[in-house]
Amino acid sequence: MTKIIVLGNEKGGSGKSTTAMHLIVALAKTGNKVAAMDLDLRQRTLSRYLENRENYGKRHKISLPSAYQIFLKESQKDSKMEALRKEEKDFSDNLFNLDQKFDYVIIDCPGNHTNYSQMAHAVADLLITPINDSLIDFDLLAKIDPKTGRVLGPSIYSEMVWSARQARAQSDRPPIEWVIVRNRMSQVYSRNKKRVNTALVDLSKRIGFKLSSGFSDRVVFKELFLSGLTLLDLNDAESWELTLSNIAAKQELRELLSFLKFYESANSL
Repeated sequence: MTKIIVLGNEKGGSGKSTTAMHLIVALAKTGNKVAAMDLDLRQRTLSRYLENRENYGKRHKISLPSAYQIFLKESQKDSKMEALRKEEKDFSDNLFNLDQKFDYVIIDCPGNHTNYSQMAHAVADLLITPINDSLIDFDLLAKIDPKTGRVLGPSIYSEMVWSARQARAQSDRPPIEWVIVRNRMSQVYSRNKKRVNTALVDLSKRIGFKLSSGFSDRVVFKELFLSGLTLLDLNDAESWELTLSNIAAKQELRELLSFLKFYESANSL
């Protein structure tokens, strides 16, 4: 059965597309058939990343593991209800056509609430929510007391995920697994880092998500995007030098893949 992995939160710049691309290549490199759906219909960062990868392969006359892309469009119906129905049909039809033909479907959601994004969260088998390791990004998940740092309650986004998980529990499909990935974590101890960690651990017990470390803020990710490459390609790519920072980044990816139980992909790094 096709497994659906959704990269979602309602804030931009948290590393959703970077994480999505690395998952695509990691899974494709180990022989899985992967499809990708970019729901950020305005910026299309993941789509452009995949296009850059295709162009790199053509320039260097090599075949790079990648994903089959699905393109959706925003409905132009005048009625809001008609537009919603049209988008629901397009989304469902595309997923139906992918089922059994691919091992994984990777869906990259925009940094804001849309009909497509809500639909994606509802069908996720694995929901990955990357956040920058700060109290600003934590506000995406929950309301927090500014004096004590205690969690006061879930955010609108967390409530949406909770509703999707409750609906899934009443179906015959497995429950939605939710993983929060902490990107741009500070390497030094700080008051902010301690408060974020305490709040995340508290919230994880309340609403049931798992916590994983993600990627540090490294220049290499910006450089890789332009070529369409990932950390998994550096050993074979021409003109790329493996610096200590790149090696550390590969270890971060290896740890994330292992946490997500993609052991074969982690061992291939």
